[in-house]
Amino acid sequence: MVAPLLQQKRPASHPTRSTKFLWVLETGAMWKCLSKYVCIFLLLTLSGVFFLFRNISILEWKLDLCIWELCSNHSEGPTPLDHNQSCNHLSQGQERTPEEALEEHYLLESIAWPEPPPRPTSIPLEQTSDPAHSHFAVLPAVGGREWHVGDQLESLVLMKDFQGHPKSHGGDFLLARLHSPELGAGVAGQVLDHQNGTYSAIFLLLWEGSVQVEVTLVHPSEAVAVLRNLREERPNRVLYKSLFKCGLLSETTMCNLCLPTNQEPLCNYTDPHTGEPWYCYKPKQLLSCDTRINHFKAGYQKDLITDKEALLFQSGVNLKTRIRAKGSASVTVLPKKKDKPKVESSHAKPAPVRTTPSGYYFQGSWQSLGDVVMRQFNDPTAITQCVKGKVVYMYGDSTVRQYYEFLTNVLPELKDFNLRSPVRAGPFMAVDIPHNILLKYRSHGPPITWTPLSISQLRYVANELDGLAGGSDTVVVISVWAHFCTFPVQVYIRRLRHIRRAVVRLLNRAPGTVVVVRSANLRAQSLEETLIVSDWFSVQLDGVIKAMFRGLNIKLVDAWEMTLAHHLPHNIHPPLRSLRT
Repeated sequence: MVAPLLQQKRPASHPTRSTKFLWVLETGAMWKCLSKYVCIFLLLTLSGVFFLFRNISILEWKLDLCIWELCSNHSEGPTPLDHNQSCNHLSQGQERTPEEALEEHYLLESIAWPEPPPRPTSIPLEQTSDPAHSHFAVLPAVGGREWHVGDQLESLVLMKDFQGHPKSHGGDFLLARLHSPELGAGVAGQVLDHQNGTYSAIFLLLWEGSVQVEVTLVHPSEAVAVLRNLREERPNRVLYKSLFKCGLLSETTMCNLCLPTNQEPLCNYTDPHTGEPWYCYKPKQLLSCDTRINHFKAGYQKDLITDKEALLFQSGVNLKTRIRAKGSASVTVLPKKKDKPKVESSHAKPAPVRTTPSGYYFQGSWQSLGDVVMRQFNDPTAITQCVKGKVVYMYGDSTVRQYYEFLTNVLPELKDFNLRSPVRAGPFMAVDIPHNILLKYRSHGPPITWTPLSISQLRYVANELDGLAGGSDTVVVISVWAHFCTFPVQVYIRRLRHIRRAVVRLLNRAPGTVVVVRSANLRAQSLEETLIVSDWFSVQLDGVIKAMFRGLNIKLVDAWEMTLAHHLPHNIHPPLRSLRT
């Protein structure tokens, strides 16, 4: 009995061998069972991971497919042009009527520039026009009489080359003005090319006192020939681009009115309403033409001319350089004769052309010679009263945007409404609530050489005009020219024709609308600027815009004559001058 009692009193923490053996057997069986579940669990986990990755791949593939279908969808939006598309669309657009085709013919004839005689080789600089050797002389009055207000004054310009030899042909680009610095007076002169190396500068005498003749060579005829070739053969001198973007895909391509198509297809962005063409290279990635999001200038083409040709554009030598006077450049103008039957010429015979300037400066103020009644505004209050109750729409380039900037700078109660638009491009809006004034500005459609613009803001002026109700409380100001200097003139004629049609429609439905058209103006010239925006390009655009709007019920601001007649240096963006004193 002792042994069993001793066995019963043995602590449980000391199992017997049989107990250990059973525990080992039980533990091994448990792990063996667990290992089966672990294997099953791992198998299920691996299967889940496999199917998960497989499904993710399928989802990614489907997403890529959706993006591809979205970004490369050609069923809507602009479509690429064929590789064989040529650049003959420069003179096309909407179908022209026979009258418009005839008008274009006469417009091109009216601005045609004399071409120098053909030569077998290029002309050395020594044989080109030199303002330092050239001169002008004021022709005497008829019969030795005095000059009076209302007479014409004529100066004869003789052009010579760098060797002092007289030129035998015309084609030089000259500017002339008559001015009296002490009177704050000035008027533009008319230059006639006799096509034999001589020119006449004709002025209408409009005020009393001492007047001075000033003649400037802008370009010799040989430089004009270079510019003509650039305009006709290199219309893509300004580089335009657009960004195409869809999802994570993006690409930037070149855009213009005329793009070579021998390598890449084009996207056609011709405006459906006006027919104004615009093209971009189609992106090489899986991006369709309708994924274009913006438009911007990307610089200028380099190496446009040779080093020898560059000698024709030297500031202070033969680029916008004064021509000296032989004898006195001044005359004294006496008061207008009473009961004068007609204006006499300074020649014995009547002058072949009667110069008719649009106006002149006197005591610093512009005096119009047309039917427009000029009003002088000497303080912001007078300007506010003039535009009180008006909605003023401004369309075009930076030369009309500067009107917007001037008014918002001068009128204290005209406040800019922040549209978060690009600084230079707009659109802009300003309001004067107490005086019920609304001022708006919007740039014209491409070509426009500014910072990136959303394509939603690329509006053609003609389309904008068609969206106006018009009326006696509406004023429209248009200035479209500065960005067309690089293109053949036919491109500009087409654009103005569409704008003119829209102006006619606006005036027909709302005759009380005031429409103001601003012409081109002179600017500073350097070699780089001249090859892109020479005054020679601008003077022809100026002639076109004046001719195309002649006869319509619009008001013309002759910015060309105003900048030519003024004493300030030529500047496309003259500094803003506050009227506050």
